[in-house]
Amino acid sequence: MSLISEKELQEIAGFNDEVSVSIFIPTQRAGKDVLEEKSKTHLKSLWKEIKNKLEEKEVSRDRIQKIDEPIQELLNDKAFWRHQSDGLAIFAAEGFFKKFTLPLQFDPHYYINNEFYLKPLVPLFSGDGRFYLLSLQVENVELYEASKHSIIPKETDDLIPSQLEDRVGYDYEEKTLQQKSGTATMGQKAMHGHAGADRERKNEILRYFRAIDQGLNSLLQEEKLPLLVACQDYLFPIYKEANTYKNLYPEAVIGNPKDTDMLGLHQRAWETIEPLFEKQKRDKLKEFQDQNGKTAVSIHDILPAIHQGKVDTLFLDRNAEIWGTYNEDKMKVDIQEGQRNGNFSLMNWATRNVLNQGGNVFLVDEEQMPEKSSKMNAIYRYI
Repeated sequence: MSLISEKELQEIAGFNDEVSVSIFIPTQRAGKDVLEEKSKTHLKSLWKEIKNKLEEKEVSRDRIQKIDEPIQELLNDKAFWRHQSDGLAIFAAEGFFKKFTLPLQFDPHYYINNEFYLKPLVPLFSGDGRFYLLSLQVENVELYEASKHSIIPKETDDLIPSQLEDRVGYDYEEKTLQQKSGTATMGQKAMHGHAGADRERKNEILRYFRAIDQGLNSLLQEEKLPLLVACQDYLFPIYKEANTYKNLYPEAVIGNPKDTDMLGLHQRAWETIEPLFEKQKRDKLKEFQDQNGKTAVSIHDILPAIHQGKVDTLFLDRNAEIWGTYNEDKMKVDIQEGQRNGNFSLMNWATRNVLNQGGNVFLVDEEQMPEKSSKMNAIYRYI
């Protein structure tokens, strides 16, 4: 399954075209619905409705055809429909097409305007937490990109040595067999045996981990996500000594990664790192309550503040929508009843701009909104 990277999000958030179409449909991972291509049928039906809507808006046939072409290719891609997750997001315009199979449940929905609709994607970038997971063994190393709902292997090419003997140049397997002595406590024996051998052993592993840290550095710096390590308990202190990445999570998934499959590893990883992401939301909710003058609950105040780059955190009622217009020159908000020609989702406008500015956006249930009388709350960076 594919996740949306920060770079891809910025590309979608920054895209602007007279006719931009966002499509969201629920999909199924397996079972009868996959065999019967229910998701494909769902998209086909929704796309027919969208084309009718585009014609009503007097979009030219030539433009509709150019948007239609990659969608028809997707509908005819049998392999694609056999490998789905929980939801499919499509962003299409003339000369632009992106699709994402995502671990998010979507209600069927489409949005036509001059920008793409990003609000349904917010859980991927806050709360449901994206992080790197480093599965660390002396005989094997693997890197994953994960969130609450998904895990995918991350290609490391030749950035890191794949096993310890590749780095230190000796037959590791022979030595470890000697150290195991028929027990499952190799780690403890390796670290608590003869002092001289222990030091040599630790230094070899430390050099190996430094090579891993150095090799991963450029890749990890691209998005600076938290890095969670899964390894045996005796290895984690050594990796922490070798590590130079500032976003290393202070706890590890303890145990030998080879004792479970990828899904089992993912489950244990999320259980370990979930407090980090829950803490971020709790801290921001508490910050809202504690702030004096640096919060806002009126959309008439919040949108101009976003326009000026003042908003650090945005809370949105996940089940609500606000339609209207925002005049950037006059910094004036006009709220309207329902969607109509010429207006747009003000929540989506706020989401796109806050994410583009590196701020936080949280979708919360109505009863969890800091100020329940408003569908949109904000914390300012400054007044």
